[in-house]
Amino acid sequence: MADPDRTREALRATLTAWAVAEVRGDQARVTLAPDPDALAAHLDPVDEGWSLGWACESVQPPVVRARLTVGGAAREGMSGGHTLQDAKLRALADAARFFGVPTPAEGQWVEYDPEDGANTSDLDAEMGEAPAQRAPARVPEPPRDPQMDKARRHIEELLEQLKSAGKGGEATRVLLRGYGETVQESRAIYKELQAILKG
Repeated sequence: MADPDRTREALRATLTAWAVAEVRGDQARVTLAPDPDALAAHLDPVDEGWSLGWACESVQPPVVRARLTVGGAAREGMSGGHTLQDAKLRALADAARFFGVPTPAEGQWVEYDPEDGANTSDLDAEMGEAPAQRAPARVPEPPRDPQMDKARRHIEELLEQLKSAGKGGEATRVLLRGYGETVQESRAIYKELQAILKG
């Protein structure tokens, strides 16, 4: 079993990519995410058997599920983005959060050009010049509540039933906002998904 602290530090070191969450005119909201190309260099020393898998939940709007396994612990994240690539990055960031690597979900607004994409050069410079500003991301989150993991598994099982029933699109729209931050929120989402299945 990999050391959770080493896993967190390795994943934090890969937080160098920017994913476009949404575009409004010439502005884009970007969020920080792990760079998939940097994972091997940082995770191999922690666990040579780590793995990363992807599943496309929806092409339009782009929604992707990422499954990251390190040290025998598998965590899934699901998120949408401006493109499928952006959704992949945001889903990976979501999975990393379950390993205790908090990333700001609200993001930052930057200039956007349809041909060149989001201009994150200022953000990259800030990160390079002032790593101390990223200190809040280094504060470990409290240990995850086993009830939350159980609630997440129940939601995922229900999601499979919804997909089998041809209602995956409706379910994906509900899950775009996540699985809930508390057990109560997760229960509310579960009930909402149950209503879709019954309806």
